[in-house]
Amino acid sequence: MLIAITREVSPAIADCELTHLEREPIDPARAAAQHHEYELCLQQLGCRVQQLPMEPTLPDSVFVEDVAIVVEELAVITRPGAASRRPEVVPVARALEQHRPLGFIESPGTLDGGDVLRLGKTLFVGLTRRTNSEGIRQLATLLAPFGYEVRAVPLADCLHLKTAVTQVAGDTLLINRTWTDDSVFTGWKLIDVDAAEPFAANALQIGDTVIYPTGFPATRAKLEHHKINVLSVDVSELGKAEGGVTCCSLIFFV
Repeated sequence: MLIAITREVSPAIADCELTHLEREPIDPARAAAQHHEYELCLQQLGCRVQQLPMEPTLPDSVFVEDVAIVVEELAVITRPGAASRRPEVVPVARALEQHRPLGFIESPGTLDGGDVLRLGKTLFVGLTRRTNSEGIRQLATLLAPFGYEVRAVPLADCLHLKTAVTQVAGDTLLINRTWTDDSVFTGWKLIDVDAAEPFAANALQIGDTVIYPTGFPATRAKLEHHKINVLSVDVSELGKAEGGVTCCSLIFFV
């Protein structure tokens, strides 16, 4: 069974952390409606959605991906790089302990799940403002007993690694090469985002389908040209909070 852990949009989402975007007004009701449509997409693709309750005082709490990394053997509970986000961890840990043993990133390490791109037994981890070298070292130590390799990836000008690159097919990545070094991904087929759509690299692959934002039509056309099935969803309000389609769920088999 495929589980997708999600969390309702906080009414305080307009007070979210921002690193690379200018603050714009966010309509919490519209963001919640878009999030509901996103959850319907997850269900359509076979996920059993496990929605966690709203956290009214935690603006970024809808972005559950950042507080855990789930592999078959373990769920690693992160220590988010933004201090305001650390209270998000406990409810997610409680949900995950039903499904996996837990490991924890501890101070002075910081790690955001959005910086972690798992490709088979290798986890590529962005070295960013939110994820530091100590967090990456601790992740490697936690996962080494299970045969995983952890590789640090320098980034420029974007929040998380999965802002710059995500998997869209078994052998294919969608990438913005201006934000990450493509040589790290030698051996993978690479689809470049359209130059006019720099934020278009964030896609969520589930089976043979990709959940993808409606806001990047030129890049979507590239995906479809490569015979990738695309399921579109409007996440424009969540995008104002530097969120994407990977950020809003933790997906794993049980």
